[in-house]
Amino acid sequence: MIRLPRAGGGVREYAPRGEPRALSAGGPLTSRTVFSAAHVVADPYADTTPDSPAAVDWDATLAFRRHLWSHGLGVAEAMDTAQRGMGLDWAGAAELIRRSAAEAKAVGGAIACGVGTDQLTAGPAGLADVRKAYEEQLALVEETGSQAILMASRALAAAARGPEDYAEIYGHLLRQASEPVILHWLGPMFDPALEGYWGSGDLDTATETFLDVIAAHPDKVDGIKVSLLDARREVDLRRRLPDGVRCYTGDDFHYPELIAGEEPSAGGRFSHALLGIFDPLGPLAAEAVRVLDTGDRDGFRALLDPTVELSRHLFQAPTRFYKTGVVFLAWLAGHQDHFTMVGGLQSARSLPHLARAYELADGLGLFADPALAESRMRSLLTVYGVPR
Repeated sequence: MIRLPRAGGGVREYAPRGEPRALSAGGPLTSRTVFSAAHVVADPYADTTPDSPAAVDWDATLAFRRHLWSHGLGVAEAMDTAQRGMGLDWAGAAELIRRSAAEAKAVGGAIACGVGTDQLTAGPAGLADVRKAYEEQLALVEETGSQAILMASRALAAAARGPEDYAEIYGHLLRQASEPVILHWLGPMFDPALEGYWGSGDLDTATETFLDVIAAHPDKVDGIKVSLLDARREVDLRRRLPDGVRCYTGDDFHYPELIAGEEPSAGGRFSHALLGIFDPLGPLAAEAVRVLDTGDRDGFRALLDPTVELSRHLFQAPTRFYKTGVVFLAWLAGHQDHFTMVGGLQSARSLPHLARAYELADGLGLFADPALAESRMRSLLTVYGVPR
């Protein structure tokens, strides 16, 4: 038994799982394109401050990506899960993209990389500055041979006067892109600075602008990643996409139903996936999609539905701090030797929150070595002064 703190105070006893879930590596997934947005591993020995450039443990960071690729998942690199804009600056993201792209080529792994504007310094930026920043990052990603993900830009959200400015910036970038890209609509629950993206705080109006941009350049849009945590809106949006344009769900609350999709009698539409929760769920998520590859939608849901409670816990408000739980679980699972994050973000969630994450992940059998996870959880509890 292990004593875990309760959210309302006091402690409770929990009996850790004795055996891991049996999950093995496998080949490519066939029925869905699935990317895991991967976290970065900090260098715990670096003498840094929260305002310092990120110090990354490159060996551990790349080893985690090899872990994801070994299970048939693609890697979505330098996204918000990698603390883009929350500890990882553009210089660090650029190095991450270069290294991960080279590793992807070496092992034959699928990779798509985030293109943003975070090299712009703090303060007002004009639309010309935003366009130039996007162009610089797009050029770097394309030079590495990776697919580009055009991320939502804080600078564009601040500079744009209305929908026409979004249409101009994205139209310019799509015309310039050498290969089809993924467009990313990240909601303000993930980043408050993105409130009113696509030129309106009304989501219906913003959706029309988003669809207009896609309709004007369907040959340059591989797909869209929607991170609004609104399953109904995503279903409605994917029904309106041009033929050949995919929907990649970024909904960490409703992903099983969105990936499983509609019954054939209802049209059979479905979402592919580009998800932060597939960082800790990687092997189990891949196993579930392999079941779906056989046409077994019920078997897929039976594997993935029980993970939603953990995901909703990690992504609870304030949602942008979900990265703390993701890295915490990677430490418990043995993917890194410490619970340290760039920017000191390991302090962003409470001990009761982390304890519940451990309990849920352990119950799902996510830890290949449950004894190691329990030992590390006990060490954290000792640091916090929880009595044995």
